[in-house]
Amino acid sequence: MMTAANAGARVTGWGFAVFSVGSVAWSVSAYYGHQRNLLLTNLFLTIVNLIGVWRWLGREATHEDGSMTAVRQSRASSAPTLFSASAAIGADVVDARGEKLGAVVDLMLQRDQRSLAYVVIAQQELGGMAETLRALDPRRIEFGENHARSDITEKELDALPPLKADAWPSALPQRRTDDRR
Repeated sequence: MMTAANAGARVTGWGFAVFSVGSVAWSVSAYYGHQRNLLLTNLFLTIVNLIGVWRWLGREATHEDGSMTAVRQSRASSAPTLFSASAAIGADVVDARGEKLGAVVDLMLQRDQRSLAYVVIAQQELGGMAETLRALDPRRIEFGENHARSDITEKELDALPPLKADAWPSALPQRRTDDRR
């Protein structure tokens, strides 16, 4: 669960640490039980798990720390406030009342204008088993420390055209004409 949840570098890294302990234990058991195939399999898994520990508790955690340091420093400076794009992915999107609208799936950037084209939001359905993807105008969303806040209502979000899961548009889709302000 720790690695599957994708709850940040440290949680994922500790998930790999737990896996490492398990694969070492199985390796020891296989060695003393003279089970060569089990031993070889778990020695290989130990290597994979140690690489996961190095990647997630080492490199990725350092990157996460670096981005959060920049965010904290920008709050205290006169420069525009920074927000980590990697922290945006998975962030809950709430409306003005604090009600959850969905979660950020991705940020689509315009290469030629060096700006944010749209934010993809997933609205969860059936207890998280299904979702509807919608593109939200980045001017309608503000990223904070723990979530993103939008001035859009759930009804307005529902009126946005759904995105095909495997074919996102090259630009922000326009709202239906009967729903324009």
